Amino acid sequence: MADENARLAGFLYEVGLLKRYKRAGWLVAGVRDPESIADHSHRAAVVASVLAVLEGADPARAALLALFHDTQETRITDLPYLARPYTATMPNEEVTAHQTRGLPDAVAAMVGSAVGEYEGGESAEARCARDADKLECLLQAVEYGEHGNHNTGPWVESSLAQLATASARRLASEAIRVGSAEWYVRAVRGDG
Repeated sequence: MADENARLAGFLYEVGLLKRYKRAGWLVAGVRDPESIADHSHRAAVVASVLAVLEGADPARAALLALFHDTQETRITDLPYLARPYTATMPNEEVTAHQTRGLPDAVAAMVGSAVGEYEGGESAEARCARDADKLECLLQAVEYGEHGNHNTGPWVESSLAQLATASARRLASEAIRVGSAEWYVRAVRGDG
């Protein structure tokens, strides 16, 4: 039991690295201080829960899948798409199995199940979580673009092209149309 708790504490410290690791694609785009992987995963989990509600799926499960979808990057880092053809990496399910080795069985099973379901992409929750990953990237690209980075257009376009659910496509179109400050203007006016 003590060894399991020590390994579990280590896993939680390892996941904490995601707060410090920056998303590499934004560095390619010239963003000076890009979001961390944890920043991305947090909003992706929120987006996944919203998409799941709209698509008639389980929002808690979709959020869980999105929350764990990039945890492997503590070990393999966040490789930009440009690097992927040149790099051989283990499948995310295998990286997760290494990360969770020695953890309490229930914890390892929960994490492994979430990652496996996300990677499989078959369930409604996995489709929502995968769309959330892309939609979150699109939202971030719009925000970076509005803050003066003129290189984020390809991220908007590629994210939009990869969306699978009708709800994600509708939400992406609207997010592009209204921009990132519309909510604030409505809130200040008292109508949002």
